[in-house]
Order: sequence, then C-alpha cells, then structure tokens
Amino acid sequence: MNYIEKDKDPEFENLLVYLRQNRGFDFTGYKYSTLMRRIRKRMQSLNLEAFGNYLDYLEVHPEEFNYLFNIILINVTSFLRDPVAWEAIVEKVLPNIIQGKNKTDKIRIWSAGCASGEEAYTIAMLMTEMLGAEEFRNRVKIYATDVDEEALNQGRQAIYSAKDIHLVPQHLQKKYFEVINNRYVFQPDLRRNVIFGRHDLLQDAPISRLDLLVARNTLMYFNSESQGRILRGFHFALKDTGYLFLGKAEMLLTYANMFTPLDLKNRIFTKASQPSRRERLLFMANSGEAESSYFLSKQVRLRDLAFDATPIAQIVVDTDNKLVMINEQSKILFNLSNKDLNCTFQDLEISYRPLELRSLIDQVYNERRPIIIPNVTRYWSNTEIQSLDVRVKPLLDNNDVISGVSITFEDVTSYIQLQEDLQRSKQEQETTNEELQSTNEELETMNEELQSTNEELETMNEEVNFTNEELQSINDALNQKTRELNQTNVVLVSILRSLQTGILVIDQNFTILVWNHFLEDMWGLRNNEVVGNSLFSLDIGLPIEQLRSPILDTLSSKEGFQEMVVNGINRRGRQIKCYVSITPMWGTDMKGAVVMIADVEAVNSMMSSEDIEERRQQNN
Repeated sequence: MNYIEKDKDPEFENLLVYLRQNRGFDFTGYKYSTLMRRIRKRMQSLNLEAFGNYLDYLEVHPEEFNYLFNIILINVTSFLRDPVAWEAIVEKVLPNIIQGKNKTDKIRIWSAGCASGEEAYTIAMLMTEMLGAEEFRNRVKIYATDVDEEALNQGRQAIYSAKDIHLVPQHLQKKYFEVINNRYVFQPDLRRNVIFGRHDLLQDAPISRLDLLVARNTLMYFNSESQGRILRGFHFALKDTGYLFLGKAEMLLTYANMFTPLDLKNRIFTKASQPSRRERLLFMANSGEAESSYFLSKQVRLRDLAFDATPIAQIVVDTDNKLVMINEQSKILFNLSNKDLNCTFQDLEISYRPLELRSLIDQVYNERRPIIIPNVTRYWSNTEIQSLDVRVKPLLDNNDVISGVSITFEDVTSYIQLQEDLQRSKQEQETTNEELQSTNEELETMNEELQSTNEELETMNEEVNFTNEELQSINDALNQKTRELNQTNVVLVSILRSLQTGILVIDQNFTILVWNHFLEDMWGLRNNEVVGNSLFSLDIGLPIEQLRSPILDTLSSKEGFQEMVVNGINRRGRQIKCYVSITPMWGTDMKGAVVMIADVEAVNSMMSSEDIEERRQQNN
C-alpha cells in the first residue's frame, strides 16, 4: 500500500517525494494518517497550515529536517522498559539461547528500531549477568539499528542522564555505568559488542542468523502491507530456534503462520515452521536479492491482493485435501484465519456447515465440472438466516490435471429477501384490490344513504327556520318584558333611594334581599357587603336580636304589621332611637318581610311610644 491513498493530498504527496529525493527517507510504508498527523503537529509549532508552505520552509531551513524526523520517528525508549516483560526474557528466552549452544558458539541479537540504544544496552547488561563479562565480549554481538542518525550517534556515545537510567537497579548502575560530570556512561569494553548502524526495515536486507530479535513498538507505525514485509524479513532473519520480542501494542494475530506465541502477554514469540516457497520469493523480491524473483513475487502478491479483494467469499482446497487459500470475505463470513491454512479440510467446520462439501468435492473430481448449489440456508447464532449460492469448481493446470477446487459462497440473502418481499407485495396488492372493491361498494351504499340523509336534513332545516322565527317572536316579547322590568326596577330603586327611611327586605331564611341607601348611611355597610348574608350575622349598632322574635312571628303569620322603638348606635357612634316596623310581603309566593328603620328624631311627626303601641293593636 502506498502512502498516497484514496483521498490523497497533492501537497502532502509532494512533501513526501521531496523527503525521499533530498534526504533518502522513504515513508512509503508508514501509516498515512499517522504520518500526516505527526507532520501537522510539527507544522503547528511553526504556525504553518499548508504542506506546500512547510516544503518551502524545509528548503530554506535545512536544520528543520532533524526536528521533523524526530517527531515522525518518535524515538521513545528507555532502559528495562516494561520490567515484567524483561523478566520474562531473562527467565524464558536468554537461558534457552545459551543452553542451546556450545561454549564457543556465537550469539547474535538484533535491536531493530533501537533509537538511542537503551534497549540494546539493556540486552548487553542482561547477557553479561548470565555469561560473565569475558564470555560476553567473546561470544555476543548485538546489532542496534535505526533510521535516525542523530539517535544512533547518541547510542554510539552511550552517554545518558540520571533520568534515562532510573529504571536500572542500583547494583546494575554501579556495575555498568561510569559517572562523568553527572552523566552516566556505559562501560566502553562492553560497548564494543554493541554495533550501531543505520537500517531501513523496508528498504534494507535484514541481519540474518539471529538468536533474538527485539523490535518493540516499531511495527505499529507501519501500514498492514509494510508490517507483513517487515515480519517476513524478521522470519527470514531468525534461526529456527530464534525468538522475537515485540512491544505491548503488537499482537501478530494475523501472522500466526510465521510466529508462535511463547508468552503472548509479554509479546514473546518463537519462529514457526519454514516459510513457503511463495513467502521466500516474496521476501527475496522485497530485499532485492534476486531481480528475477521480484517480478514473480510481484505477480504472486498482486494475485493475492486480487484474491483478497474479491467481494465473494472464496476458499481453495488442494488435491491433498488441505485448505491452501482463503480470502478476506471468507475470513469474515466463516470466522477463518491464517491459522487454518494448510489444515486438513475435513477437520474444519466449513467442510460440513452450512452444507456438506466433502462429497461435492469428490463429485467435482469425478465429473470434472462445476457444481452449483443454490439458496443454501445458513443459520446464525442470533437466529438470523443467511442464503448462499455455493459453487464448487475444479482447478485445472496447463496439462488439464486437477490441482484442487475453488469454492465460492455468494451471499444472496438480500436477493432472496427481495423476492420474498416482491411476492409478499403482490399478495398484499391483490388483497388490497379486493378490499378496495369492497370499499367501493360500501361507498356507493353510503352515498345513497347520504343522499337520503341530505333530504332529511333539508326538511329539518325548514323546521329549524320555522322554529327560529317562533324563537325570534318569543325573544322580542322577552325583550319587551325585560325593558318593562328594567323600568320597574328603575322606579323601585328610585323609590328606595328617595325614601328617608331605611328599607330592609329579607326572605324566610333571614337572608337580606334589599338594603337601601338610607341604611348604608345609617350603619356604614354598603349594599354589596350585606345582600346575600343573614340579617343576624350583621355587626351594626342596631340590637338585631330584639327583632328576632317579632320577625319570626311575622314570617309565621302569627302577627301582621308590627312596629316598635329600640335603642341603637349609628355609624358615627351616636346613640339614637330607632323606629322599626315589620310587614309581611303580600301578593307573592315567596315568604319574607319588609323591615323599615328610621331615626325617630329625624321623623318630622314624632309619635309617642304609646301611640305606636295603640296603632299596632289597631292593625292587629
């Protein structure tokens, strides 16, 4: 995969070409998004927004290349980084390497992507602890490589700060470092066994015959194709008994055919079986060992890429009944992986599920023709159903000899669903047509009913109009009565206001119905404050309780007209004598009484109490 991907930026492409042509750095295999993100980070520190502007800046400021490469290559390392992982190396790897050799055999170790050399010197210390200084100097070679010359120069000098070696135990610090001007310098006699050199993992041939290869968190910066090329180089470089030590972020799950986990938690792997002829050719081509092999490997790689890019799941089984090829879709569809390659086909679940393929393969071998099994149902664990068209086709070489079979699985679930949906739609359409016909007949019936109803409504409308005319006549009569009543009320109110005596009207429950203006002035209570209330709930200067018995007698018809004089206090606090007369209401169905109250002193013709009593007896 090239760094110029689908959504390429022309200015960014020009920048990468410039780096390759002028500085020899080819970032072809690096992850495009990661590379762009890191270069943008450097540009932001310079307040540059466009890649074209940054290219101009590089041309004017050559020293900028060092800063750029540092931020791209990161160079994050330390002594004994991830101590638990190094303990696993000491316990499981280094003893096996030493025990598997004679006393005079050389031990070759490669620290790939070593940055400033901390991991290379970590290995040197651990090997010296196990072998002793003399045997280490005679037997061990540690190759420390990187593409960053500045980091390599620091590694060659082997000068570090106290912060750099803080993870190194005190006894190892005293044993392997000399303190000069507050800097820690690795022992020169051991440093000669650590060989630093520039090496591009993608362009240069790997160091070979290795017992241990350390490349921690180096692969993570490359794209998947570049990782594959590098790992094929690592596989080639290691002895059959060699070990690969990677960083925490590197699992190698898709390269199980090349490396076997020894301690997956700490990312320690052993070399798997010998690579296939195809893999050796690919590696030879990538490393530039044979020009003729390059073109062959390129064809093989293109074939593999095309095979993987096929949108239909496909597998290939050879005549030895081995699964030899699987594309990306088949991995997704049947949960296959590269670990299943070269496995006996009948031992795999795909040989009998979703259909029996073994007998079909035999039939293809016998009949030498393709066999198609349409609409094979596959049940998922979540109860979903998948439909597949399975095609088993013989693979013939140039001599018309069968080399194996190709099996394809075309997912036709959506097509089947569309057919079912279409059939369902047709049935629904027929049902809908029948319902529409029935609905049409109902609508015709309803139309006739509506016509009849309309005629009835017209008749009712005429009756309503006649009723409205009658109501209008009644309304006119009511309006006339209302006007007469209003006039009567006006007269009555005028009379009540013109009277120089208080007029109080109550019903049989003593509820006040009328309270005229004279009473408002006498007792200080307005009409709206008393009307609707009980007479005996009033708090005024009139001794109401003295009137209870006469009023009851009047309401019960025991007495007719009654009058009396009582003492009271008006709203101004002055004591007055009040003349009170009680008369039952006549000529109405409602029982009640009219109470007249007057200030005796205000009456023009005063009558004595004896006259009042005499008059009362006469009325009775």
